[in-house]
Amino acid sequence: MRNKRDRQDLSDLPDWMRQRKCPRKAGYLSGTRIVPKGITGLESLTKLLDETFLAYNAARLKQGCELFARKMLEPDVIVGMSLAGALTPAGLGCSAIVPLIKAGFVDWIVATGANMYHDLHFAFNLPLHAGTHLVDDADLRRNDVVRIYDIFLGYTDCLMETDKILRQILMRPEFAKEMGTAEFYYRLGRYAAEWERKCGRRDVSVLAAAYRAGVPVHTSSPGDSTIGMNVAGLELRGLKLRINPSIDVNETTSYVLHAKRSGGKSGVVLVGGGSPKNFMLQTEPQIQEVLMIKEFGQDYFFQMTDARPDTGGLSGATPHEAVSWGKVDPARLPDAVVCYLDVTLGLPILTHYALANHKPRKLRRLYDLREKMMQDLVREYFAHSKE
Repeated sequence: MRNKRDRQDLSDLPDWMRQRKCPRKAGYLSGTRIVPKGITGLESLTKLLDETFLAYNAARLKQGCELFARKMLEPDVIVGMSLAGALTPAGLGCSAIVPLIKAGFVDWIVATGANMYHDLHFAFNLPLHAGTHLVDDADLRRNDVVRIYDIFLGYTDCLMETDKILRQILMRPEFAKEMGTAEFYYRLGRYAAEWERKCGRRDVSVLAAAYRAGVPVHTSSPGDSTIGMNVAGLELRGLKLRINPSIDVNETTSYVLHAKRSGGKSGVVLVGGGSPKNFMLQTEPQIQEVLMIKEFGQDYFFQMTDARPDTGGLSGATPHEAVSWGKVDPARLPDAVVCYLDVTLGLPILTHYALANHKPRKLRRLYDLREKMMQDLVREYFAHSKE
């Protein structure tokens, strides 16, 4: 309790202020008081977030980490993660995504084809190097070096070598059929895991880790990457592989419906925006709008993005806007967080916070349940279909 001299003498206030009723004032001022202790350098990351990330996007990151670790990782929640931007070449596959997969914190993934292509460099033990963005790119080209901002990799001995190994794998008989990207990446992940074993570098590849954990990986636009380019090139030589995107639409939808119909919840962690974000979130409109199955939207939503919402792009679209599309349950908006920051900062922090504050979950191995989940989806679709 404040002492007498700290209390304001109400007689000094104007009549309109003394007579005003403020029934919700105490509620608004019930949050943590902002008076953090000085940072010593001895704090754990969890303690640093909990005690000093108190406002602006620091607070949103803290809220997102808490949402993920305390609610989304409950046993009954199926977690999807979308990955956009050049994350794997920056080493975030090895450092952040693989540990989340191994801990059972990610149950299914939608990633750009480029992320999965660059992931193969790590599987095949082909090096990428820290460089600089302050460089003459024409000189890089003359010296057989490719740049991803401040990451350098050899054109011949990394990119071309990756393409060569990839083409050898894709020409195997098991790829000579129609399939979705989950099956495609699962088969490719088996070879990535074998390359890891041969090179003695386990847990450096997202595809290898996803294969071992039974985590389905999807790409919404499979032709938009060097993997897709190689598939197209091999088609000219008679490759019978056909990637059918409708398989991906229905399979990803079945994951979300399975989460809800099994008595659980569905949550999404959106790392960046772009096509992977939309593909992950369109599962609910697919259930409600196209398949005519009664549903209410995602239960948990956490996005890290540097995209603004006011330009109309999907990458910056807020969960409140997503409610209007049926993508997010309006009753769960308090469990929807957007943090505006560079994901290369946010993702390692999220991974550390989750691993430090939640024990590993049992692997769901959704890949192994694909056939049953699809049967359940088809059964419910025809039960509700009026056409």
